[in-house]
Amino acid sequence: MDFYKRAFGAEEVARTTTPDGRKLVHGELSLLGHLFYVSDEFDSSQGGTCKSPHTLGGTGVRITLYVDDADKTVARAVNAGAQIIMPVQDMFWGGRYGKLLDPFGHEWGINQEKKQLTEAETQQAAHEFFKGRL
Repeated sequence: MDFYKRAFGAEEVARTTTPDGRKLVHGELSLLGHLFYVSDEFDSSQGGTCKSPHTLGGTGVRITLYVDDADKTVARAVNAGAQIIMPVQDMFWGGRYGKLLDPFGHEWGINQEKKQLTEAETQQAAHEFFKGRL
């Protein structure tokens, strides 16, 4: 939870730990007006059903965060311990976008809207972007 507070400015709403205080049972955070929940991984004998990206050897999910300044948000997250997996850059859909990996193995997309494109403009830009890449 402390990482998300440092990296993205999330606010802690609630925290429940195991009796010894070593594992997070339930963490509730507010980020840009939205609530999200985190916990440590627990063995199935302890009622756990979720596996961390580290246990799985990767993640099948990317969490995308819309921000006012992608460069500033990525720099803040890196200072808090995230790793850049795609540098922030201008993208074909009109956004400024980069990808991070947090210390827990979760992938984050950081997107800043630079200009609004119509669906047709986005489709054309996507075709041009992927030409020769696929």
